[in-house]
Amino acid sequence: MAEQKPGWARTLGGWGATLGIFFLFQSAVARPYYIPSGSMMPALRTGDRLVATKFPYGFSQASLMIHGKDIAPARLFGRMPERGDIVLVVRRGDGEDLIKRVIGLPGDTVEVRHGQVVLNGKAVPHVAVGNAMIPVDAAVPCDEGPLAAFRKPGPDGRLYCQLPLYRETLPNGASYDVIDLGDRVLPNGYLSPGDDYGPITVPAGRVFLMGDNRDQSADSRFDSDELGLGGPVPVETIAGRAEFVTHSFDGEGSWFNPLAYVKAVRWDRTGATSRPRRAD
Repeated sequence: MAEQKPGWARTLGGWGATLGIFFLFQSAVARPYYIPSGSMMPALRTGDRLVATKFPYGFSQASLMIHGKDIAPARLFGRMPERGDIVLVVRRGDGEDLIKRVIGLPGDTVEVRHGQVVLNGKAVPHVAVGNAMIPVDAAVPCDEGPLAAFRKPGPDGRLYCQLPLYRETLPNGASYDVIDLGDRVLPNGYLSPGDDYGPITVPAGRVFLMGDNRDQSADSRFDSDELGLGGPVPVETIAGRAEFVTHSFDGEGSWFNPLAYVKAVRWDRTGATSRPRRAD
């Protein structure tokens, strides 16, 4: 009869197998992701927790839970993202995971003029649809720079970040809302450094990414030394696709006070989709 392993060895083996399955699942199937900034408002808010699937575009070093900053130029079962997808991307240089929207595909010519995207020489529809009504809280204080001008009370007396919304529709019919504080909105005019960009042509094997909060996003329009993506990114650095919000916190909770932590949940955010609408 085979000699039975000591209890400590069986325990270590069990923990090792559990961690291995956990690592494999988050590297190949799906992983949770925390939204640390407002660069993707209104679709995603600071404090959101979402699920990102790993398999839609194939697998690369970026898919791994621990991937480093230098991503190898190789993919398995590779497929190109679609315009309008929200994706996880590994920023070259520091290995930070960012979340942005796919705007341009290989061969596309991309430029931005006064905050409006121009794709292959044609302006992407940019239609005003009113204001976002994002509740002000500890995670979204709405008091930084030009945002402070939009911090106003709503009909219920609560403070809201009432940001101007525009609906974009890409050539494939993907439609979503963006925030644009441009010179058409603020009384004294406002142009962020990314409001005029390009034109550039997206090289083969790369995609052009932008945040939905156009004046508050470091993305493909900005160099790495500005914490941007340094232009179109290699598809191998795409780590997955954002799917939906599982839960969200307003920043008021505390691990030392479970009741306060429960009260900090933004229940209305649960289940919010991260996929674009499709125009009829």
